[in-house]
Amino acid sequence: MFEHLFNIIADIISRTGYLGICFFMVLESMVFPIPSEAVMPFAGFLIGSGRFSWLGVALASSLGSLIGSWLSYFIGYYGGRPFLEKFGKYLLLDHHHLELTEKFFAKYGQQAVLISRFIPVVRHLISVPAGMAKMNKLKFTIDTLIGATCWNMFLAYLGFVLQDRWALIKKYTHYLDYLVVFVIVFGIGYFYFKRVKKHK
Repeated sequence: MFEHLFNIIADIISRTGYLGICFFMVLESMVFPIPSEAVMPFAGFLIGSGRFSWLGVALASSLGSLIGSWLSYFIGYYGGRPFLEKFGKYLLLDHHHLELTEKFFAKYGQQAVLISRFIPVVRHLISVPAGMAKMNKLKFTIDTLIGATCWNMFLAYLGFVLQDRWALIKKYTHYLDYLVVFVIVFGIGYFYFKRVKKHK
């Protein structure tokens, strides 16, 4: 199934260019099961082949991520839990994952929007609890752009380096997710350790 999905995404991007990247990143930043690992590495490969530019890929992917995140934000902002309970199944929303994301947002507050862009599952849904919590819109926009752009271009760089072997990323994407999560957890732990030590 994932092999077929990767091929469809690659074919559409090949036909539509930057618009295709933007479109898929809109879906990826909402609740649809479109993995960024299936979009951005191929974009990086096309940069290496000379068809795309770094700036074009960065703008298209960041715009798509921002649009998708804003749509999810407003779903949470105006609809909240009642809307999700009623229409979540039509949006392919996994309620277990939403609850996990809500707990993540409750634990880390507004900075969760930035951190979550590097964490599997959570990055697709974090905008919903941010909207439900009425997070400041400007801060939400800035955190979303920073986090999404960093993650998107990291994947594009991997595709650029691997060139025609870009599809290998899909085989090791779960290891990549684990590595990123470990780095983030280690960073947070180190930050709090230094803070506690300084306080003492």
